[in-house]
Amino acid sequence: MDTKPVETYGIGELLGRARERAVPVLRGIPDTALSAPTPCAEYDVKVLVNHLFQVIVQFQRLAAKEASDFGETPDRVAGSPEWRERLLDEAGRLVAAWSAPGAEEGTTGAMNMPARLVGSMALLDLTVHVWDLATATGQDHPGADEAVVAQLCGAVDELAPTARKMGVFGEPVPEAEGASEFERLLARTGRDPYGK
Repeated sequence: MDTKPVETYGIGELLGRARERAVPVLRGIPDTALSAPTPCAEYDVKVLVNHLFQVIVQFQRLAAKEASDFGETPDRVAGSPEWRERLLDEAGRLVAAWSAPGAEEGTTGAMNMPARLVGSMALLDLTVHVWDLATATGQDHPGADEAVVAQLCGAVDELAPTARKMGVFGEPVPEAEGASEFERLLARTGRDPYGK
């Protein structure tokens, strides 16, 4: 059990922990499941994987205080049987980018948001979308690291009002008695952690 305050963990370290838990899920996605629905109503598995690729690549640029482009999402899955390993390689680059000196300092992105909060957005996508993909493909999800969940709870509190207005988060799902912190986090982003 982690006893350090969450703010003492670097975003790069937390992204590394999230990537480690993502490895078996991403490698376990069968090609036959690419058209399956996911908990993100507008995305099937393939579209969600491409979205996650886009997030991971663009948030590397944000870590370096470079301009990002979330306009068009390229199809990095079609015709590329090694897409799983390429996605994990890009996630490794994301960890490195947010572990670089100065990545969490100042502001970044078009809205000049605090860099640590922007890094937390990448962490949220890598954590929650991996749960989405595990759920969509019938895999067991390895859960989320305690320090990762603690960081994300604070970030979701800060992001939720705007994210709901923009349709990024759904309305919160009622939390079951005895729910884990990770299940509570999923519920606060509009996901039903107890079923699809």
